[in-house]
Amino acid sequence: MITATITKITGTTMPIDPRLLTLTQWLSPSYPMGAFAFSHGLEAAIAEGWVKDEDTLFEWLEGLLSQGSGRSDAILIWNAYHSDNIEDLNAIARAFAPSSERLREAQRQGTAFARVTREVWNIDLPDLMLPVALGHAAKLVDLAPAELVALYLHSFASNLTQAAQRLMPLGQTGAQRVLHRLTPLCSQIAEDTRDLTTDDIHSNAFLSDIAAMRHEVQEQRLFQS
Repeated sequence: MITATITKITGTTMPIDPRLLTLTQWLSPSYPMGAFAFSHGLEAAIAEGWVKDEDTLFEWLEGLLSQGSGRSDAILIWNAYHSDNIEDLNAIARAFAPSSERLREAQRQGTAFARVTREVWNIDLPDLMLPVALGHAAKLVDLAPAELVALYLHSFASNLTQAAQRLMPLGQTGAQRVLHRLTPLCSQIAEDTRDLTTDDIHSNAFLSDIAAMRHEVQEQRLFQS
């Protein structure tokens, strides 16, 4: 295996695991999954006035990550990494989608991720819901699941802060402040969900689920969810 190195100011070197770079590639905005087209109900929340500034955006995303779909997705990724029955796990992931748009969001992104990853890494990766597809792909190419979960949550939050920039007067600096405040939480959730099973999946982010449902009938909108 080729191992890259980075040179410190002292002149010494430290190895960089190229598998970490693969994870950042998968979760980069440039990876063709179409994440930019989805707001996860945030567009409806902003239209309702539930999210209107930097602080309310932080609170919204904090709840999503710790008590809503972020936590659920983290559990699904961990379980997909260890699962021997990926189709059953995928059915559970579909069942926990609280609205048709949330289901479509995870399904379309998962299908796009699987299609590209199959061709580039030459692996037998079926079309799955996004968190299940990520966890299963990481297993197939031997990537670290803890780093995957943390980077997925950070990417998820980053995508929504970018959506907020398009929907309300937030600005680039404000968006980055929100993301910076959420970064430790992403790492903590990745660790907290390490040994959880699908029996531990739940959501207390009820307003987010309601926003996802309301978005389905929202007349003027930029995003698919």
